[in-house]
Amino acid sequence: MFILKEKLLLIPGPSPVHERILAALAKPTAAHTGPEMQAELKGACENLKRIVFCSNGEAFIVAGAGTLSMEIALLNTAAAGKDRVLVLSQGYFGERMGQICRAFGIEHDLMEAEWGRAIFPDELGARLLKNEYDVIVSTHVDTATGACAPVEDYAHVVKRSGALFIVDGVCATGGIPEKMDDWGIDVVLTAAQKCFGAPPGLALCVFSGRAMAKRQGLVSVPAYYSDILRWLPIMKDPIKYFSTPCVNEIRSFFESTRIILEEGLEPRFRRHDLFARAVREGLAALGFGFFTDPAFFAPTLSVPTYPAGVEDKAFRAALYDNGVVVAGGLAQTAGKVFRVGHMGNLTREQVLFALESVEKTLSFLGYRFEPGAGLKATGAVLDA
Repeated sequence: MFILKEKLLLIPGPSPVHERILAALAKPTAAHTGPEMQAELKGACENLKRIVFCSNGEAFIVAGAGTLSMEIALLNTAAAGKDRVLVLSQGYFGERMGQICRAFGIEHDLMEAEWGRAIFPDELGARLLKNEYDVIVSTHVDTATGACAPVEDYAHVVKRSGALFIVDGVCATGGIPEKMDDWGIDVVLTAAQKCFGAPPGLALCVFSGRAMAKRQGLVSVPAYYSDILRWLPIMKDPIKYFSTPCVNEIRSFFESTRIILEEGLEPRFRRHDLFARAVREGLAALGFGFFTDPAFFAPTLSVPTYPAGVEDKAFRAALYDNGVVVAGGLAQTAGKVFRVGHMGNLTREQVLFALESVEKTLSFLGYRFEPGAGLKATGAVLDA
């Protein structure tokens, strides 16, 4: 069985960091305008575009996190007093995009799905027949609810309206397909610490040619650091200077993109699907249910509900003692669920270790179950 020196981090991000990525992070800090940074930042930008299937656009990698990516995407495509935004919300982070709109005075509507589900494409189509929008934003996977939105179908609907389409891929990019060119996505915003498997600290955005044209057509944006036109010269030629980049994090992120492309995008997407099914089958065999509607299950995380008699805090604390870290529920799900990530560079051995630890935890808590049932169900999926 898999032996772990550290706790296995299975929260919805950060995800476990591969030794190659840690080694890149630990390299001596290079000059932020030197040749090493020039090669690695440019390489990371090009690889990021490949991962989201974008051939005609620009990638931006700056110090920050997913929330900054959300702000960058919105402020550079939607003008207060001019543009109207529709936010498709699958839960907590769709609501956050609405909060960003309010903070900057951007006119917007929030179209909310019931938690655990996503908006159906025909519902979006009906909304767009009644109202006109300049920008439409959707979370791909909401890390509070585990709901995965059908963004490819959304993109086809949005294309007919002429609006720009922004996808929040923080818990999806690198683990679930996001084909910007083919589907017609204008901005993918994401972060380094989830499916990329790199440490936290980077805000990532890819803008299509159409989205870049929209920014260039705006007289100004209500931001300085978040203005992509200030960053564009640096992304094209990292020897130039705007603001000191986080050199070590960029070097580690570049390595993470190399690992993704070495594995291959389609095999990586299949692996995420496989591990998601394996984790869910194992938990179901032990009596857990799931908060998320199965029609919207995400390949990157799950939100299990507890069997009768298993208490949230006691379960998560004992699971931690058995070597696995998961996250509690947010907002209305707090105390009712836990959230388990199965994304990034997770291995088969780690998946089996996690289920073994869940069984040990349930046994410690006095919950009656068939010993080995979870491991058997997980293994059957992995070996099929």
